[in-house]
Amino acid sequence: MFTSQGPSLRELAVQALTSVERGYDLLAPKFDETPFRTPDRMLDAVEETLAGREGSFGDGLDLCCGTGAGLPMLRRLCRDRVTGVDLSAGMLAQAARRGPEGVDLVRADALALPGTFTDAYDLAVSFGAFGHFLPAERPALFSGVHRALRPGGVFAFPVGAPIPPTSPLWWAVAGFDAAMRLRNAVWRPPFVMYYRTFPLGPVRADLTAAGFAVETVPLEHFGYREDGSPRWRLLLARKPGPAGATAHATGAAADAAAGAGAAV
Repeated sequence: MFTSQGPSLRELAVQALTSVERGYDLLAPKFDETPFRTPDRMLDAVEETLAGREGSFGDGLDLCCGTGAGLPMLRRLCRDRVTGVDLSAGMLAQAARRGPEGVDLVRADALALPGTFTDAYDLAVSFGAFGHFLPAERPALFSGVHRALRPGGVFAFPVGAPIPPTSPLWWAVAGFDAAMRLRNAVWRPPFVMYYRTFPLGPVRADLTAAGFAVETVPLEHFGYREDGSPRWRLLLARKPGPAGATAHATGAAADAAAGAGAAV
């Protein structure tokens, strides 16, 4: 929930009527006081799952790092360099103030990562940013991450179970997306932020097309739904290579049917 230190309704309205970059520059000083920041519980669950399955990594990349909520986790998982990249200079300024030591911060578009990132990382993570990318942009996004990873490197991010239409939350996010589509149809510049444009089935297909071997593992911390499926999964997209790219992908085939059924 929003706190008293968070942005006012007027400030949020001003943000929503600007571009994504400018909007986050404006929101940055109060971003961590909003519900948009990735909860520590999620970060802890991802860290524990990655550490238990993979051990430690060499170099790490936080894609669309925002104010840097995920950077301490990445710093603990990685032995060497850690980099946070974001389009918003304001968000990066907050990350610089609050982030851990030994982290490089780079202002860049996730759809056009710097050439110096090529084959530079062993782990890439991202939290809460995929609503800013339209489905047609996913191939470029995933291809860029694939280039940034070394052979055997992993792209990891959490994916929630589909929200059933019987849930009030389903109607809330559907209404938000409809309002954003209307806003973008009548107002410029556009502000791309949607909650229902990143379903697991098509995302898995786009990652596979980009060259990744894809699997998901349950984030046990969040429990299971009545049908036995996990409330949250950690998606692991591995760049094939000599580090044993397929060693952890043995569950991919069995998981494919569940992934296809998880599309919203």
